[in-house]
Amino acid sequence: MIKKILRNEAFQSLFASLICIVLGVLVGYVVLLFINPTGAGEAISEVLKNFFHYSKTNLQLKNFGNTLVKTAPLIMCSLSILFAYKVGLFNIGAPGQYCVGICVCLYCALSLGLGWVPCMIIAAVCGALYGAVVGLLKAYCNVNEVISGIMLNWIALYSTNMILTPVKEVTSPYTFHLDVEAPQAILPTLGLEKFFAGNERVTIALPLSIIAAVVILIILDKTKFGYELKATGFNKNAAKYCGMAEKRNIIVTLMISGGIAALGASFLYLTDFEQWSCTSSAVPAMGFNGIAAAFLGGLNPIGAIFSSYFIQHITNGGAFVDKTMYCSQISDLISAIIIYLCGFVFFIKYAMNYLIDKTEEKQAVKAKAAAEANTQEGGDK
Repeated sequence: MIKKILRNEAFQSLFASLICIVLGVLVGYVVLLFINPTGAGEAISEVLKNFFHYSKTNLQLKNFGNTLVKTAPLIMCSLSILFAYKVGLFNIGAPGQYCVGICVCLYCALSLGLGWVPCMIIAAVCGALYGAVVGLLKAYCNVNEVISGIMLNWIALYSTNMILTPVKEVTSPYTFHLDVEAPQAILPTLGLEKFFAGNERVTIALPLSIIAAVVILIILDKTKFGYELKATGFNKNAAKYCGMAEKRNIIVTLMISGGIAALGASFLYLTDFEQWSCTSSAVPAMGFNGIAAAFLGGLNPIGAIFSSYFIQHITNGGAFVDKTMYCSQISDLISAIIIYLCGFVFFIKYAMNYLIDKTEEKQAVKAKAAAEANTQEGGDK
């Protein structure tokens, strides 16, 4: 029974991910000791505690809600990454597609006065079309999706800055608040404001992101369409030989991946939790954090839900670190270390299987020796 559990793919992924998290936190603590040993213990504690930093329950619940608000788009970004990766593609263009989602949903809300449903749909469609550009370049020009994705990230960023400039505040670089200028575009709440101490930003985005994870799991593992996509990723020439449209599958994969990332952007910005700065000079970190969440979750849609929450938990926890000793980006440092260690997930799983195989081999040899001894003993009698 124990061996069966140890052989289980889901258990191995979970165990390997937990090892990466523990090692990442320990290495982060060592780094803090080098920077300033005086407050290292307190700093790593604050990062891990996050909203438990507050002693009052209502403040804990309110900030817990804030963590959940930003977990929803992170889940979508991780799903975007893992969906493409399952098909053999590395969609590093997800941050740019996320930018497109921000641009479209805010422009539709603030300039066109549309409601939250059309804002979300149009954002997803535009993100899918932006992902299709990478897919077309990959399928017909054999351009590596990493190169084209990175280039398109910056095009999306600066285009977003220009397009949203007409809907920004006069005295600041930030776009207008939706609750003032476009309340019809704000996502409906879950009706749990009392539980989250009056936090109205916890919306239907969270359950929608979880539903998206389940849908993607079903598509990839239980449908013919998902099988064809994965077959194309494993070997596009073999897929073509079997009659599959390998070029179409590549384009469709990156379109779906781009649509998911853009939809994730609407899950955050249509809550009015954040405003977009039209002077932004860096691609949103949410898209890159999705890479960490995807791999930490073992490239499993359900695992991505929990890993996304963990990544967002420690990211928010960085805000409570003593700024006189450390910068708030210390949580990003720990996340980066965990991301690096995620590369050892497959090694850890290989090591587990190797040790199990060796143990079974030794047991088999002992059993064989015992059987031979019994046979010989019986013959002597």
